[in-house]
Amino acid sequence: MAKVLISDPIAPEGRELLSARTQVEVKTGLQPEELLERIGEYDALVVRSETKVTPQVIEAGRRLRVIARAGIGVDNIDLPAATGAGIAVVNAPIGNTVAAAEHSLALMLALARNIPQAYQSLKQGEWRRSAFMGIEVRNKYLGVVGLGRVGSEVARRAQSFGMHLLAYDPFVGPDYARRLGAELLPLDDLLARADFVTLHTPLTPATANLIGARELALMKPDARLVNVARGELIDEAALLQALEADRLAGVALDVFVQEPPQDPALVAHPKVMATPHLGASTQEAQREVAIEAAEQVLAVLEGRPARNTVNAPFLAPDAHDLLAPYIPVASLVGKLLTHLAQDQFVGVTIAYEGEIAQHDTIMLKSAVLAGVLTPVSSEQVNLINAPVLAQQRGLRVIEQKNSVAPEYASLLTVTLTTSNGSVTLAGTSLRNEPHIVKVNDYWLDLAPSVPYMLFVDNPDQPGSIGAVGTVAGRHNINISFMEVGRLSARGQAMMVLGLDDPVSPQALAEIKALPQIHDARLVKL
Repeated sequence: MAKVLISDPIAPEGRELLSARTQVEVKTGLQPEELLERIGEYDALVVRSETKVTPQVIEAGRRLRVIARAGIGVDNIDLPAATGAGIAVVNAPIGNTVAAAEHSLALMLALARNIPQAYQSLKQGEWRRSAFMGIEVRNKYLGVVGLGRVGSEVARRAQSFGMHLLAYDPFVGPDYARRLGAELLPLDDLLARADFVTLHTPLTPATANLIGARELALMKPDARLVNVARGELIDEAALLQALEADRLAGVALDVFVQEPPQDPALVAHPKVMATPHLGASTQEAQREVAIEAAEQVLAVLEGRPARNTVNAPFLAPDAHDLLAPYIPVASLVGKLLTHLAQDQFVGVTIAYEGEIAQHDTIMLKSAVLAGVLTPVSSEQVNLINAPVLAQQRGLRVIEQKNSVAPEYASLLTVTLTTSNGSVTLAGTSLRNEPHIVKVNDYWLDLAPSVPYMLFVDNPDQPGSIGAVGTVAGRHNINISFMEVGRLSARGQAMMVLGLDDPVSPQALAEIKALPQIHDARLVKL
């Protein structure tokens, strides 16, 4: 029988499921050196957040075939090392969904009826019914920011309260929102209309401080804000200022930038109701994630596909030599499209031309979708689960094949359609490096090797390139390379600058304000 090591506490139901079909040993609290000594005996390792699965542990785990995280986050597992060693990494992202959704609604209801304040008053021997007049949630507008698993469950349950649902999520299709009974809106419009706002987005560079001073100012003075997602989604200093200025009726927080909170001012504010990160703290959730993790382990050990594998699979040997170089091309194209597109995502069209079109292209499709979704998803997106996640978000995916590619041996062209247009990128592999060779109608050649790229729409006229370079020089931004594509002499053009340094909001605003420039978009790779 395969041997499984459980190094962090999990619910007994998960242990029992594993014990029925494997040899299980539970050894919690192992020191790093103890884990290194023991791990070579096991085929599978089950952890939560305490155990750190380092490259050294993976190297010592000569028999390891699967590492499971009984929960969603896998930041304590070195994914590149595991993938390089051929070890599947699986997680349990579903088990605590309902718990987090219910906690969000519990906080919303408690805010509406002043339950914490009334409870404390009664405990102190008071009887002040008139002091705790609440509001009904019926017929109120609930703004759900993020329609992932938890946000969708919140929306479904809020319907039973008779609430009107508003939603913001640029990365789901309008049809999906309509099926939930929600009206899809830009964030500013949602904040202006909602009576309650609940946050359920992942933490990414784009969502850090998603709710700041400007956004708080858009909300109605009698609105209430709930956060059971990530503390970093809210600018806590701006939130405290808004509360002190009496610009919100109430706030419920289960998560904080620092946990436990170091500054007591926010938690102590009379309009703030706070809980100590209890979103997933239910007996049922702990049981479900333990069972879910155990099921993933058994699937891998028994040679079956695991539903929630978070690292990349391998290509079949017969297609590896041809298709492998195009996986990073597909991933890069998808990632760039996410940064360049605007408004609601609706669909993705993938065209394969040349030699790659003569093979099974499911890996390339998955790589494109993983590139599109990774920057905006709270889950680990990989070549296995990307198509499923795209389907869940209501993205229409169309594939086209042509065995002839006039310009290159193989060409991958992807169009991301949004509610307000589309963006098209084409890429290929040259000298085993990804190259972007077309942006919309502009032919050029980009081999991204720098952390930042600036895409600039401008007329093809003297002074355009120099004007942008002057702003970059003034802000000490080093330009690594520049490519220019144009439709005709002195017609419309696009310049793409590869940059070694970040571009500040001020510098980007100066570039956009140049009379020679139509638009500029910064991409961080």
